[in-house]
Amino acid sequence: MEQDRNQTPRANRIHIGFFGRRNAGKSSLINAVTGQQVSVVSDILGTTTDTVEKAMELLPIGPVVLIDTPGLDDSGALGELRVQRAKQTFSHTDIAVLVVDASVGMTQDDRRILQALTEKHIPALSVWNKWDLAQNTVLPEGAIAVSAATGDGIEALKERLGAFYRERTATQKPRHLFGNLLAPEDVVVLVTPIDESAPKGRMILPQVQAIREILDGHAICLAAQPQQLPAVLRLLNRPPRLVVTDSQAFGQIKEIVPAEIPLTSFSILFAQLKGVLEPARKAAQTLEQLSDGSRILISESCTHHRQCNDIGTVKLPRWIQAHTGKTFQFAFTSGNSFPEDLTPYRLVVHCGGCMLNQREMESRAARAAKQGVPYTNYGVLIAYLNGILARSLSILEKIQQR
Repeated sequence: MEQDRNQTPRANRIHIGFFGRRNAGKSSLINAVTGQQVSVVSDILGTTTDTVEKAMELLPIGPVVLIDTPGLDDSGALGELRVQRAKQTFSHTDIAVLVVDASVGMTQDDRRILQALTEKHIPALSVWNKWDLAQNTVLPEGAIAVSAATGDGIEALKERLGAFYRERTATQKPRHLFGNLLAPEDVVVLVTPIDESAPKGRMILPQVQAIREILDGHAICLAAQPQQLPAVLRLLNRPPRLVVTDSQAFGQIKEIVPAEIPLTSFSILFAQLKGVLEPARKAAQTLEQLSDGSRILISESCTHHRQCNDIGTVKLPRWIQAHTGKTFQFAFTSGNSFPEDLTPYRLVVHCGGCMLNQREMESRAARAAKQGVPYTNYGVLIAYLNGILARSLSILEKIQQR
């Protein structure tokens, strides 16, 4: 999905998933919360046949993504596919809203859904919809009564979601690309190749986020292509605090940047931001253990049009095989199509994940770990292939999340 350049990136938004049985009123509730016709609604069971996501500002939380899902009690061959699709959203849901049909009450299906959310460690708020139709119903402690049809309780629900979020994040520190590494007036040099894979007329999201965070910290940001990096370093009257490069350029940049100047990549910064740096570091070093014919999964979080010299499908396979002198079988995925079963693979190589939230990235890494499959990151692996893994990670040891 194309990211509106004026909006908060989806990966930085709180993802709120609405789950429940068919016709509990999940879609109607989302429409009422947003004040928009986000989802199609009807009295027919199973009207919502796929997940629908809506980015918006939801006060008092801020930027969020609301996720409408098919009923988790669906049946039949097609129904099972809908249920599977709904469950896939668990991996990137920060807060769950369990929508219970108050005119029916809590059913065994509702309890199973709540149990599934609990097993995934997803905090869930119980919302009893259709309260205007309830008769002699006792609202459980902690639940909130609403009616999407009449609008009763909708504002209270928004406030409760905000309080629910604050309660569960009160002890969590905000995460940042650079943590507390930068001081005002520090100089950071960003190496941003403009080649055939670069989008026309704009920067990519990791570059934009890095620039914004540098400026937020009152540091100084300089950006250049690899060919201009020597000139940039000569112009400075003091060494930069850090050089951050596109991982693809590591082989060239490591020869230009003096050893005493910290060097890392956007992808490595995102690995630490998303909480997957340590498994990525360990997994990169298992490359030598792979045998001829081993299967390697290369996965990207976005669904951009692949170019002729694409990093994931062309460069990485070429570099991996050149480094090891072995021939491997490569598989490729993008977007949400990350496999549930990773056991056919001996190694997973994932992009930095700028389009995915932290929960999704940690979920993917945890899935690989549970199945015994090493899981690394583009930047970490490319640093390893270039013999500078320790150097590219050393600066991150100094990062503390402020």
